Amino acid sequence: MSESNPSAAVPMDDIVEHDGADSCSDPTRRAILLTALATCACLAAPETSVAEDDQPGSNLRPQKADTLVFSEGDRAGEVIKPEDLKLGGPPVRAWPKDPKTAVIRKGSRLNEVLVVRLDPAELDDDTRSRSADGIVVYSVICSHTGCPVTGWVKQASGDKFVFKCACHNSEYDPRESAKVLFGPAPRRLAALPIAITDGALTVTAAFIGKVGT
Repeated sequence: MSESNPSAAVPMDDIVEHDGADSCSDPTRRAILLTALATCACLAAPETSVAEDDQPGSNLRPQKADTLVFSEGDRAGEVIKPEDLKLGGPPVRAWPKDPKTAVIRKGSRLNEVLVVRLDPAELDDDTRSRSADGIVVYSVICSHTGCPVTGWVKQASGDKFVFKCACHNSEYDPRESAKVLFGPAPRRLAALPIAITDGALTVTAAFIGKVGT
């Protein structure tokens, strides 16, 4: 009794057909392959982002001699210069950056700050002492519930523009050490002393006051 030969029993045309055009034209199989590729691509992006945020020093609070860089927009990561800031606002959001390692300290949301340029004559003595050419810097984190302070509006009772948290309407005056003018915030925004060094904004000391809630 002769043994059967499985390969001889399958016509060559069938082999070519299954390995070739039909497998590629099968919409279900093709959809599965495309989905798998898309999933891999999506997973790869967060890993890169996380790796950047996890660099040594990225979650440290602003350090003396750090430079300030834009935290958003087309110029994100670029060093902020005094001429980048319009007198009277609006403020820009920034991260501190270690000039030696080039690490941007964006590993913690508590490191993000607001930078605004005001008339130096409008600043009180304490605020002026930690400013540079009218430029003042404060934590972006509201002291009430920790929302980011994103508004630059006319104060509730007056004509000056002030910081405003949209979560619960707290307002802060950057001319007077970001004191609370309105709303439920229990205390001022933390202030970050700065100077102008070689045309860039640099940190001169740690935050003054508690950051966040």
